[in-house]
Amino acid sequence: MIPKTNGSLYVHTQNNIAIIEFGHPASNSFPSELLVRLAKAFDQLSDDNPTNVIILKSEGDGAFCAGASFDELVSISNHEEGKKFFLGFANVINAMRRCTKPIIGRIQGKTVGGGVGLAAACDYCLATEAASIKLSELTIGIGPFVIEPAVSRKIGLAAFESLAWDASQWKDAYWSKEKGLFKRVFSTIEELDKEVLLFAEKLASYNPKALQQMKKTTWQGTDHWGELLKERAAISGELVLSEFTKEALAKFKRE
Repeated sequence: MIPKTNGSLYVHTQNNIAIIEFGHPASNSFPSELLVRLAKAFDQLSDDNPTNVIILKSEGDGAFCAGASFDELVSISNHEEGKKFFLGFANVINAMRRCTKPIIGRIQGKTVGGGVGLAAACDYCLATEAASIKLSELTIGIGPFVIEPAVSRKIGLAAFESLAWDASQWKDAYWSKEKGLFKRVFSTIEELDKEVLLFAEKLASYNPKALQQMKKTTWQGTDHWGELLKERAAISGELVLSEFTKEALAKFKRE
């Protein structure tokens, strides 16, 4: 666990199922420290023999994830800080990609920016009707460059473009299901939690070696992401220093 002021992260394993639960008072957004811990959790569970399946979830019944920490975003003062900031989500996505265990995403509410990238990096997502998504990066002068490979891999380039270019608009959970980001959508969180657990138990009962091979097969062709996402983080790290972005962030903070 890490201090609540920097968010929280809990890992609990039972019956070959590991549950990673993250939280932050600001709509489950991610400060850098929490992203480091999340990437480390995936790496550790990848090598944990008793774990067959991982569930990724966030605290509460509100937003699943509001993306990166706004407070850290506005504090970036140079390119190296910017690149390091955006490497946070890059490292988590790569840890999820490398992880040998299937990852089930439990998406209970609205998801923005980097949170959409996390959902896309899961192997199988279940969601509620409240789980609308948005890629709002262009509205503040940057772009969803780091998460693009994960999102495009999951829903296709055309659907990614629909999200990225129309950066002020939400897409509902059924749109996400149609495009392949979510596999099933439920009316309530209670239904969601029941089905997530049932599905995890079913997967955990299968041959672990088959699960690992399935994971390896579905992520084939992504080995270059280690370098690719670093390059994308550098692009975002430069753009966040632009006058446009500084003014947009200042305006957003005033509102």
